[in-house]
Amino acid sequence: MRVLVVEDEQLLADAVATGLRREAMAVDVVYDGAAAQERIDVNDYDVVVLDRDLPLVHGDDVCRRIVELGLPTRVLMLTASGDVSDRVEGLEIGADDYLPKPFAFSELTARVRALGRRTTVALPPVLERSGIKLDPNRREVFRDGREIQLAPKEFAVLEVLMRSEGTVVSAEQLLEKAWDENTDPFTNVVRVTVMTLRRKLGEPPVIVTVPGSGYRI
Repeated sequence: MRVLVVEDEQLLADAVATGLRREAMAVDVVYDGAAAQERIDVNDYDVVVLDRDLPLVHGDDVCRRIVELGLPTRVLMLTASGDVSDRVEGLEIGADDYLPKPFAFSELTARVRALGRRTTVALPPVLERSGIKLDPNRREVFRDGREIQLAPKEFAVLEVLMRSEGTVVSAEQLLEKAWDENTDPFTNVVRVTVMTLRRKLGEPPVIVTVPGSGYRI
């Protein structure tokens, strides 16, 4: 899952981004509304965590921009105000969910994951395919009943492949979904991560390389 965090309180923004990355999400961070609009115009995000009171361009206008573009991106709006009228206004603008500050990080993570599921065809909370069971909420992976410990990027790649339900996912798509914008697009990190993931999942191999196209399970 790829997430954009838009928050002018830099310490909070960086803390949220760090926490979401530990949950195997690819996260970009910006600190004002103008930068958010630039990112939205060039990158595909599953979820935008959007502070409402932003400098340069207000969060409401960023939300409207997402709606006007017809993007499948879901918006979780943050605000220091807990008034019901503010929540209603934010939802009417086009936000998909609303979370007042201060918030528990566990709740933020759960809401981001719930919104991320709504950007694609609905799938069960626990994904199962080829003897693999993946629980995104608990960050657990089992193969034939055996628990497998994965690093965050390995988990993210496996989740993308599981959600594709047997269709081929290109290296570029994996890079976009599992890594943030600071990753060199010419790196071999996808190939190396897939190789390590195959080794950890064990025999027989379940990740198939489709020459010239990508990978599938």
